[in-house]
Amino acid sequence: MDRRNFIRIAGGGVVFAAAAGCSSGSSAMPESATVAWREPGAGEADPRRWALAHAILAPHSHNLQSWIADLRTPGEIVLHCDLQRLLPQTDPQARQIMMSHGTFLELLDLAARERGQRAEVVLFPQGEFGPEWPDQRPVARIRLHEAPGIARDPLFTQIPRRRTNREAYAPRQPSAAALQAIAQAAGPGVRVGFAAGDPAELQRHRAIAAEAWRIELQTPRTILESLRWMRIGPSEIAQHRDGLSINEPMVRLADAVGLFDRSRAPAPGSRVTRQQIEDFNAKLQATPSFFWLVTAGNDRRTQVNAGRAYARAQLAATAQGLAMQPLSQALQEYPEQAGPYAAIHALLGAQPLHETVQMWARLGYGPDIAPAPRRGLEAQLLRA
Repeated sequence: MDRRNFIRIAGGGVVFAAAAGCSSGSSAMPESATVAWREPGAGEADPRRWALAHAILAPHSHNLQSWIADLRTPGEIVLHCDLQRLLPQTDPQARQIMMSHGTFLELLDLAARERGQRAEVVLFPQGEFGPEWPDQRPVARIRLHEAPGIARDPLFTQIPRRRTNREAYAPRQPSAAALQAIAQAAGPGVRVGFAAGDPAELQRHRAIAAEAWRIELQTPRTILESLRWMRIGPSEIAQHRDGLSINEPMVRLADAVGLFDRSRAPAPGSRVTRQQIEDFNAKLQATPSFFWLVTAGNDRRTQVNAGRAYARAQLAATAQGLAMQPLSQALQEYPEQAGPYAAIHALLGAQPLHETVQMWARLGYGPDIAPAPRRGLEAQLLRA
């Protein structure tokens, strides 16, 4: 094979996989990109900043970190959505973005409890966003109150250990006790479930996930959105500290010599695309279990609270030694995903027009991986 073509295929393939969330695609991260994970809040005298230093470690779709915290009013945190950090193609109703604000609020609450404080959270204090798109109004107003008797939550200790693990999982089934711990952690207001042990049921999950993944790969505008948030090599990763980070030598070489064009989507039938479909299908076939979270309704408050429930479930999974990777494609509301969207809702018994599958994820025992980059506390604060 011509070496130039080999580099294009190998480099493009690895990049493409990471862009769509099927592989971490990353070796060692630049130290500056992950410093936020080490001793979060160390040296912070303001309890709001200490809590926020933990909240910014929450999972976020595409690792956009679209949180803006306004600390200008003493004793108060006003949480806004960064309207420059959205996913209009793959998350056209910003449902996943609102869930990502819920994960942030849950970690903030856990951190406040750890310091003997109660986080009073008022969602949408100036009114709830409509179903189309967020606006400048705040997502939440938070006030921290001294509460010496408040119970600490053991999930707090899992915050620095939590990862979104996109690697292949071991075939070992999670124990019934581990699944129960995850379900209990999610709390009230949501319906959670698991597929584990039944080969036919597992295959139905895998088939829907595979089809949704294929659609996203072969829809140019959706894969281009992921390519927009791709960071290749230590310089880009350290500069941005967000998005989809890839630091493997072959990918960096391909990008450096101009063999990978992030402004163009690979052809739907290209060898690169076919390889990514095959690679992800192999991971799905090895996945021993799936987790899901369903809500009654789908308004903005419900979405935020679903994010809080997912954050707790993932932290509980971390405590059990388990890894999770959201399977977001089939839950996305753009037209090409209508088939998988209907199929996963039907499989999970979500009643049409009344219930929404807010989260669906691979669940299993994964290898150790590095944390995702974080922009750091100062980057998440509102500047007057």
